Amino acid sequence: MPIVTFTSDFGTSDHYVAAVKATLLSTKPDIQLVDISHDIAPFDIAHMAYTLRSVYQRFPAGTIHLIAANANDTAQDVLLLSEINEHFFVAPDNGVISLLSDRPLAAVYRWAEAPASNFPSLRAAELAAQLAQGEKPENLGSLAESYTQLMLRQPKATRKEIAGHVIRVDHYGNLVTNIKKQDFDILSRERTYSLHFGREQSNTVHQSIAQVEPGEAFFIFNQEGLLLIGINQGHASQLLGLNFDSPVYIQFQD
Repeated sequence: MPIVTFTSDFGTSDHYVAAVKATLLSTKPDIQLVDISHDIAPFDIAHMAYTLRSVYQRFPAGTIHLIAANANDTAQDVLLLSEINEHFFVAPDNGVISLLSDRPLAAVYRWAEAPASNFPSLRAAELAAQLAQGEKPENLGSLAESYTQLMLRQPKATRKEIAGHVIRVDHYGNLVTNIKKQDFDILSRERTYSLHFGREQSNTVHQSIAQVEPGEAFFIFNQEGLLLIGINQGHASQLLGLNFDSPVYIQFQD
């Protein structure tokens, strides 16, 4: 049974999610349909990419990931297909597909049968259903000569410092940064360090949230290996005055 995940910024108060699901199931009723999120902030491509990057590889190889976004320009009418790490993606040409891998994509195809529409996600659902029926991306479209490409902000690591930024404020107000555990582990070995965020600093990275009392700040690496700053039972973004793109530093001393 093919698995198709569905991620959008449609919310759940209107019929849009149901309309896309109906199109998928009408085309191929035996699809195993999994919602990742429909609470992506409208037009927030960084939020959409972070959500997908955090979870898509937990699904079995061969899973098809349908990405839909509220149309705000004609690029949404262009539908792209690509295979990344043995997963298939159907997405509008809004840049999100370029943010799902740290390496250049081997091939991106443009669907040849995607006419202009005021609800292009219905056409995207038809395309995802064709993939679920066993069609190959190269048989459904032509190689895209160009498509929208964006770049993730990368942390900068030297022997003395890792300089990163907040890349996501999650539902709990926790601050997800782009500082990677593998860099921290290498640079902190047998050295002291200090973590700087806003006007605050700390000398401890915790193993779990339970190590701090309610109302206290914690610093852990999440399951994606990214530094997470939060306040136990509190909203870190509001209480610390930090938001998306706020700088975070870890400085090292011998």
